[in-house]
Amino acid sequence: MHAKALIFGVNGFVGPYLAQELVRNGYEVIGSDRAADASHAGICAYHQAELLDEDRVTRIILKEKPDCVINLAAISSVGQSWKMPQLTMQTNVVGSLNLLEAVKQLESPAKVLLVGSSEEYAPSSAPLSEDSKIDATNPYGISKVTQERFADIYSEQFGIPLYKVRAFNHTGVGQNPAFVLPSWCKQVAEIQASGKPGTILVGNIGIVRDFSDVRDIVRGYRLLLESGEAGDAFNLGSGIPSKLSSLLEMIVSFSSQPIEVEQDPELFRPSDNPYIVSNCSKANEVLGWNTEISIEETLKEMYTEHLGRNGQGM
Repeated sequence: MHAKALIFGVNGFVGPYLAQELVRNGYEVIGSDRAADASHAGICAYHQAELLDEDRVTRIILKEKPDCVINLAAISSVGQSWKMPQLTMQTNVVGSLNLLEAVKQLESPAKVLLVGSSEEYAPSSAPLSEDSKIDATNPYGISKVTQERFADIYSEQFGIPLYKVRAFNHTGVGQNPAFVLPSWCKQVAEIQASGKPGTILVGNIGIVRDFSDVRDIVRGYRLLLESGEAGDAFNLGSGIPSKLSSLLEMIVSFSSQPIEVEQDPELFRPSDNPYIVSNCSKANEVLGWNTEISIEETLKEMYTEHLGRNGQGM
């Protein structure tokens, strides 16, 4: 019998990729999100739900009796979290609590995969391992630290098999242009499609980040669920430091048009960790997981997709 996986937040950026990864590997996948429906290939059933509606979440979990529950429903942008700290805490913490409360009522406890973030760690000039100091410096990071602490308590007190990932930056086709790399891919593709020189607006391009392709990250989620390593936290990231200015140059190079770069004060955040890079040796050794898709390949796909939206082929 196939394992049944229930994904909350299935309509977000990561949701369709995770659904595909699980379906390809023999899972029966049930989806849930706020929209009235979802059209993801391979999903067996769909339930409309707001994660903050505790009764609805409980009814879905008790009806479906999944083997594993994955929570992707979150405010997932640091920038957004500064604008809406209250909603960030509600969605990311109270939403996860509603899910844990429901799983607690199952006769046979489901595995729960909670997605944390590299933003949980204290700023550091060295690659971050799972043992690095936890000390978030923005509302999003704080919400993820809090989610994780509550989950640990539920795991200890109620025997819920808890799987924790701290995912570093990941991107791909379909990510909201509010995020930095899709924003640049979209802007450069629009300039290319216009056939004229143009200007791209950017924020702080001096920071260093660790970017992975979303398809590599969801494979890590699946491998963790299948690993039996409940209770432990696992970093998932490329381990490759990339200065945003270098990634910007790469994206601009895809276009044949002259492009000016202009810094927009509106795109700067109250605080930005200057360096966030993963040490994923634990995931490499324990899960046999590594990233396989280069960031250049990912960015080229994203740029090409935006060109297509502007009626241009490559």
